[in-house]
Amino acid sequence: MLQKLIYSIFICFFCWNNSFGQETYSDVKIARDTTFTPTEINPLAPATAAFYSAVLPGLGQAYNKKYWKIPLVYAALGTGVYFYIDNKNEYERYQTAYKLRISGRDDEFNGQDGNPNVSDDGLIRAQEVLKKNRDLALFITIGLYALNIIEANVDAHLDDKAFNTNLSFRPALYINPIDNKAIAGINLKFDF
Repeated sequence: MLQKLIYSIFICFFCWNNSFGQETYSDVKIARDTTFTPTEINPLAPATAAFYSAVLPGLGQAYNKKYWKIPLVYAALGTGVYFYIDNKNEYERYQTAYKLRISGRDDEFNGQDGNPNVSDDGLIRAQEVLKKNRDLALFITIGLYALNIIEANVDAHLDDKAFNTNLSFRPALYINPIDNKAIAGINLKFDF
């Protein structure tokens, strides 16, 4: 019984010591240039930015004053459109060659002396692969267009003025007082 009492006092001492180990900052004065007021945030800004990006890709990023994102939007959409057009042209090329071949006329893949460079089966497989690639490029381009709209909306929601300066995040390493082992943790602090 005495041993349990000693352990209890020992644990209470460490808990009491840790609870009063917090530093107080009552003497520290923090000067702030601006104060946050809820009226500074435009509640329609996310919808406006999303609408602008839907009308013209990159316009929502310009509305959010994130001009550096506009070239990224056009590079992503341009890459998708390039691959769509390239696969579409190649698909049509192989399709035309196959149609000419089954009608008995010469096509661009006819070799010399009646030996074709690409067989009939090769023309059919090429059309299938190019059609899948064309469709995939189209879906990726549509996805990038939607991502452009979503990014403009989210960026307008996460306006810099909306962040509170009383928020802090600090990874920390703590010592467990029971088994004296190190514990990795995260310290999140919210001040109201």
